[in-house]
Amino acid sequence: MKRILISQNTPSNLAPYNTLNEKYGVEIEFFPFYKIEPLSSMEFRTQHVNIADYTAVTFSSRFAIDAYFKLAEELRFKVPETMKYFCSTELVAMYLQKHIVFRKRKIFFGDGSPESIITLIGSKHKGEKFLITSTESSASRLMATLMEQAGIDHAAANFVKPVYQDLTGIDLHAYDMVVLYNKSDVESVYASYPDFVQGSLKIASYGKGVVKAITEAGLSIELQAPTPEAPSVAKALDIYLSKAL
Repeated sequence: MKRILISQNTPSNLAPYNTLNEKYGVEIEFFPFYKIEPLSSMEFRTQHVNIADYTAVTFSSRFAIDAYFKLAEELRFKVPETMKYFCSTELVAMYLQKHIVFRKRKIFFGDGSPESIITLIGSKHKGEKFLITSTESSASRLMATLMEQAGIDHAAANFVKPVYQDLTGIDLHAYDMVVLYNKSDVESVYASYPDFVQGSLKIASYGKGVVKAITEAGLSIELQAPTPEAPSVAKALDIYLSKAL
């Protein structure tokens, strides 16, 4: 195992990967297989959702926050100060400061799970009309299911879309392993290489959602993460490489 390609932007903290290079002599490179872009107002309108109808909104990423406020501006919707924001984590909630004056009384955040958002809503906020800024993730779908079960008035709408990167300048088979995170990673491979054949290329998956996409594409998975022993890609690779020696 000499070269590994990770389908993400280069992280700010490269220390765990530099350690892998030192321990195993493996070269790790980063290149995002797709990027996230906000929907245009025309694209959004096809979902027949009027954002002005909702008194509360859920966010699970910074991309969704930027897309929501960009779209509000395009649609000439002045987001009222009474709007309530329910964010997946504190980090996501803090990002709201880019767009609004941060007031704790209308901004709430969970522990990263959809269930924590439902707990935050409780009976106090159940009368709100919620807009879920949906993505293709299983978490967004679970959020809608939980709100349905709790009898919470809600709708879900996509605010962002994946845009596939051109991978034709990358020889995937020049790597021993590629790490995929999202079904859009898989789709990006086939967008650039419609006749892609895995061959001897090993594939690592990170996250439950991508496993289905990989297997449905007829590809095999060599390494899956996260696990209790390997919560990160770097740790999963460390364990895998140590056993490969």
